[in-house]
This record gives sequence, C-alpha cells and structure tokens, in this order.
Amino acid sequence: MAIHITLLIIALILIYYTSGEQQNSLTSRTVRTKYGDVSGVIVTLESKHLEPVEVFRGIPYASPPLGSLRFMPPVTGALWSGVKIADKFSPVCPQRLPDIANETAALKRMPRGRLEYLKRLLPYLQEQSEDCLYLNIYAPVQGM
Repeated sequence: MAIHITLLIIALILIYYTSGEQQNSLTSRTVRTKYGDVSGVIVTLESKHLEPVEVFRGIPYASPPLGSLRFMPPVTGALWSGVKIADKFSPVCPQRLPDIANETAALKRMPRGRLEYLKRLLPYLQEQSEDCLYLNIYAPVQGM
C-alpha cells in the first residue's frame, strides 16, 4: 500500500512539473529492457532554462492486480515482443477525487493555491483502473 501511495505521489509531482510541456513529434531512442524494447518521445518544456527530456509513459512494471492478484504484492509482468511505444499515460489507480465544481464551497475547504493546483491536475486523474501499475520515466536526452 505504501509503495502505491509513493508511486502516486511521484506521478502527481511529474504531472505537475510537465503540465506545461510542449510535445515534439521526435521519437526517442529504443531502449532494451529485460521485459522488451521500449521507445518514448522527446519533450521540450516551456521553461527556457530546462533542456528537452526523453519521456517513456505507461511502462508496465507488474501484472495488473486483478482477480487472484488483487490485494497481493505486485507480480512481475509479462514480456512483450517488438517495440512498445511508450507515449501515453496509463490509467491511475482508483481513488476518490475532490469535488471542486463549486469553487466557493471548495475554497471553504482548501486554500486557493490548492484549488488552482487541483484544476490543473484533475484532468490527468479521470481515467482510473485497477490495471494501474505503470511507470512514467523522464530522463535527459542523450546525444542532442
């Protein structure tokens, strides 16, 4: 449980810092992993002070916790053949999202900064599934 919460926090931080990204159509290099080959995308951030990053979204790190795997420790996922194109976020784990539709009521429960943060974050949390054991990896671009 603590691992899932930690991974969710890391994912939310990455979403926050990359919410202003501008996606380029450049495909990243192909990386060989023990589960299969993966290719992501090169992303340029809006900040002039940050270099482009290589982004691999939705890389499975365990089998979906469905059926007999529910409430069990993660089990290594299946291998894949070919190159997995890792350019899309996977679903997030099921969670109850805060209701911010009524801003006046929401501001009675939270500071304005949190409300503004949630407005940017909530669109990324709409697609939820128990099949949510994926990583989003951000790395410096090599060779640019």
